[in-house]
Amino acid sequence: MTVRVTWVQPEDLVGHELRQAAEDGRDARAVARRWYEAGGAPAPERAGASTSPAPELRALAEQLLDELALLESPLRDDEPTGWAALRAACPDWPAPRTGPPPADRDRLHAAWLGRAAGCLLGKPVEKLPLDGIRALARATGNWPLTTWFTARGLPAALAAAYPWNRRSASCSLAENIDGMPEDDDLNHPLLTLLLLRRHGPSFTTGDLARLWLDELPAGRTFTAERVAYRNLLDGIEPPHTAGYRNPFREWIGAQIRADVHGWTHPGDPSAAAEQAHRDAVLSHTANGVYGAMFTAAALAGAAGGGSDVHDCLATGLRVVPPRSRFAHAVRFGIGAARASRDFDAVADRLHAEYGRYHWVHVLPNAALLAAALTHADGDFSGSICRAVSGGWDTDSNGATAGSLAGLLAGAPDRLPGRWTAPLRNRLATSVPGFDSVGFDELAEQTHRLAQKEALCP
Repeated sequence: MTVRVTWVQPEDLVGHELRQAAEDGRDARAVARRWYEAGGAPAPERAGASTSPAPELRALAEQLLDELALLESPLRDDEPTGWAALRAACPDWPAPRTGPPPADRDRLHAAWLGRAAGCLLGKPVEKLPLDGIRALARATGNWPLTTWFTARGLPAALAAAYPWNRRSASCSLAENIDGMPEDDDLNHPLLTLLLLRRHGPSFTTGDLARLWLDELPAGRTFTAERVAYRNLLDGIEPPHTAGYRNPFREWIGAQIRADVHGWTHPGDPSAAAEQAHRDAVLSHTANGVYGAMFTAAALAGAAGGGSDVHDCLATGLRVVPPRSRFAHAVRFGIGAARASRDFDAVADRLHAEYGRYHWVHVLPNAALLAAALTHADGDFSGSICRAVSGGWDTDSNGATAGSLAGLLAGAPDRLPGRWTAPLRNRLATSVPGFDSVGFDELAEQTHRLAQKEALCP
């Protein structure tokens, strides 16, 4: 029996690495020719493994992955990963906070609820194409998107053409939501709480690696995180875990781990971004790292209570190299949102510009997140609905949009009850010590960490 372990088997990675090479400007034509002549498959459009297993190509795949790693990208000077070079590439880096942190428990509670609600909204349509998301919502009278997806009244032919996410449909449609189900977009913030409780704000990337091995089941990792996990088990040490045979190193995974770094540094985007960098380099490089830093800095601005959504996005850009593709994607998303009152038109423009990328890549999702937040102008429902209705990584974008919009709302009772009541103040997770935890308790723990980090800069 052949065991398909998605995201890590070398014969499934070559196609993704060839795609990554095309994106970062490396000339991989000779490698591609050898791969396809041998019968190798291109990267699957949406899945983690090719349609047919090809273990007989594994040795060649390993050789070609190593050859691809030797090809230098012409973008490397504009998109550094190392801290010193990255910091030097950001001329408008925000000044460190000098006063006491304006930590607010209610604001953090709203952030946790917002992250959960946005994630849950996006779960049933994760992996679906944009046309499918629109068709499903329109068929049930929910377009423009304003509430949870539902299968009630959905024509059978449409349900067959665009099936709900098989892992999520049983717990994320309006008719069956009963608390917040497990999701990696919530597991990773919980792991960050554990990380900060054990090691404080001076944690190292190695501390995070050990925490993963101790507390994170390998089967609960995906894309770049699963490759990094495999690399750790193979004896590769951080930060080399991020780059070794890892074609997903610029995908969205590090960004979904960034929230707590921002939440625990209210009003201090500089410290939030630096902490997010130490986390991200375990599994990501360049634009993948920038996604985490941008998010942490934007959330730190919102957690401070003195910024609107547009200021927060501008703050996030200050910790990203301005000539990077990530910075361009965020600016493109903001510009597209400002150019049209119709968000469907905005989403269409984003897909025309970034449709060539995999749906989990950080760049299209960064453009969409920035566009959704800009277009909604801080409104909570508008933020999560636009982020999800634009497609790509729907649950991750909904989660980050909900986190930021929740912070801006400032308190749980300022979030619409249709989003918070079904959560039942209960989160399911496989992270030890947290299963069925309440969002009020998570806010309390996060608040304590925010106060503690202020004493240990």
